[in-house]
Amino acid sequence: MRRREFITLLGGAVAAWSLGVRAQPTKQPTIGFLGSGTLESQGQWVAAFSQRLRELGWIDGRNITIEYRWAEGSSDRAAELAAEFARVKVDVIITYATPIVLAAKQATGAIPIVFAVAADPLGTGLVATLARPGGNITGLSIEATDLGGKRLETLRDLIPGLHRLAIMANVGNTASVLEMREVESAAHTLGLDVKTIDIRQAENIAPAFEELKGHADALYVCIDTILFANRIRINTLALTARLPTMFTTREAVKAGGLLTYGPSFPELFRRSADYVDKILHGAKPEDLPVEQPTKFELIINLTTAKALGIDVPPSLLARANEVIE
Repeated sequence: MRRREFITLLGGAVAAWSLGVRAQPTKQPTIGFLGSGTLESQGQWVAAFSQRLRELGWIDGRNITIEYRWAEGSSDRAAELAAEFARVKVDVIITYATPIVLAAKQATGAIPIVFAVAADPLGTGLVATLARPGGNITGLSIEATDLGGKRLETLRDLIPGLHRLAIMANVGNTASVLEMREVESAAHTLGLDVKTIDIRQAENIAPAFEELKGHADALYVCIDTILFANRIRINTLALTARLPTMFTTREAVKAGGLLTYGPSFPELFRRSADYVDKILHGAKPEDLPVEQPTKFELIINLTTAKALGIDVPPSLLARANEVIE
């Protein structure tokens, strides 16, 4: 074979080999989305996360795969689902709510985990520090414990005659307990009498309201997956007991609670997509600082206020980001 013909043949073979290599399908990154509740109750958060991913160029079914799993308020189910994600080796897990985040952390020390919402990631031991989380986990804090005093001040603005406060918390949830202690401390500073209600499962909720009869002027409901899942039941019982309620999420107020003050959850889920994007581009969770909220909302359910015979002061209405009627 002549030298020129050999070179031509070799060049063609290399070109064909290169084309073949490029044509090999590459594995799409897989995101494991571990929801604390249900799609029906938290769909707005999912939509905010997905929309931001699309803005960043990640489209489910085209260049990424998103596997959704729902814990439906159960930490045990969350542990099973997190273990499933660990077995199939998803590229990153996105989750929220401290018990669910802890379940993911216990399931894997290798797969990157992003929490869109965590009440107190430092106090609950999710991260080593906010600036340098360490390990395989990072995300966004909602400063739940720091907001207790502000929420109580807002509640007292609405109910000037507030003297007795009931605080409902899931004592099996570290984040819920930390918030309860912070709110209890703030209540004592404001001169309020406090009664704490310990919840461990949904069956404890109805008896708790029996216990509250005649002993409270308002109810503060701490952040928790069980309490969130049972927000309609809590609101129904609270309305029957003529108890104004302070919650930590818009969804609970939309379901009949009186008011909430805190960060925008859809905004936090949008920002969590940026973490996922950075990780998919090679960043390590341990190098991504935990961020804190930048947007806070006061939301009032005027229908519930009227049902309770509460006149919302114009000054408070003017401060509200949203009024539900």
